[in-house]
Amino acid sequence: MRPKAQTAALLASPGDTEQQFYEALQSADLERLMEVWADEDEISCVHPGGQRLVGVAAIRSAFEALFARGPVAAAPERVRKLQTQDTAIHQVLERVNVAGPEGTMQSAWVIATNVYLKTALGWRLAAHHASPGTPADMQDMLEEPTTLH
Repeated sequence: MRPKAQTAALLASPGDTEQQFYEALQSADLERLMEVWADEDEISCVHPGGQRLVGVAAIRSAFEALFARGPVAAAPERVRKLQTQDTAIHQVLERVNVAGPEGTMQSAWVIATNVYLKTALGWRLAAHHASPGTPADMQDMLEEPTTLH
């Protein structure tokens, strides 16, 4: 596990934190994934179709179970951003590649909201809420601007 101080240097912006989050998903690296989360008791995570998980222990357990099946081939395709001095909200269109019938790869879409807080250790993830997307969601996200003012 990397020391938090080393990780903080990598989390200089919400975008850095988001990149680390998705890279950890893609490599099924639980320690790296947990390092991007804030050290707050009320951090939360909702996986598509799942219940709300609150706190480090619940989130860690859920990702540990998820990673037991292997890496998650999720990548942000489009991000809408809203940021203040100490908070950032990213609405993300994720493309998730899953094995279909006979092993063929198919893409599924997930709409996620990631909330980041600026802390003494850099930008940290405070909430991740993901829901199944639809083709209409994908089209709407692709037509919208990526930064909100």
